[in-house]
Amino acid sequence: MAKSKKKGAKKFGLLAEYDTPAAVYHACEKVRDAGYKRWDSYTPYPVHNLDKAMGIKPSVLPWIVFACGMTGAACGLLLQWWSSTIAYPIVIAGKPLFSFQANVPVTFECAILFSAFGAVFGMLGLNKLPQFYHPLFNVARFARATDDRFFIAIEAADPKYDLEKTRELLEETSAVQVEEVDD
Repeated sequence: MAKSKKKGAKKFGLLAEYDTPAAVYHACEKVRDAGYKRWDSYTPYPVHNLDKAMGIKPSVLPWIVFACGMTGAACGLLLQWWSSTIAYPIVIAGKPLFSFQANVPVTFECAILFSAFGAVFGMLGLNKLPQFYHPLFNVARFARATDDRFFIAIEAADPKYDLEKTRELLEETSAVQVEEVDD
């Protein structure tokens, strides 16, 4: 491995810079086809089908939201059933102690509330947020990722990562610049 600027500094990986969305798209396809698993692309705006070029699988977030919504609906209905039949059973005008139709609004609102919590906390958990530090923020050129440049970062923790081979792969993708990033 190449010597680092700081003695004994741990490496995060390699960062490649591109100047067009087409260039980063094709580079993502090559990195995906090379078999890398711990890498990501950074763009100033959404690039159509970039997730497919990266080989990203569909998110499990919809299933988390669905499970939370069903849990919320069940909890809302169970609470209403318990309070009207067990805790405070009051017969009014000969009507049954529990009627599903009268409890639909609260059941629905509980499903929506739990779904919203599932969406927010599921998204935060799946994205590993909040993340107060990321090594890429120390690279001055990376600030352009929110303006007009496109980047691919391959982590050194990837099983296929080899400094020279990975650098060669990124340079073959017509990157404007490839640089090593300290952790």
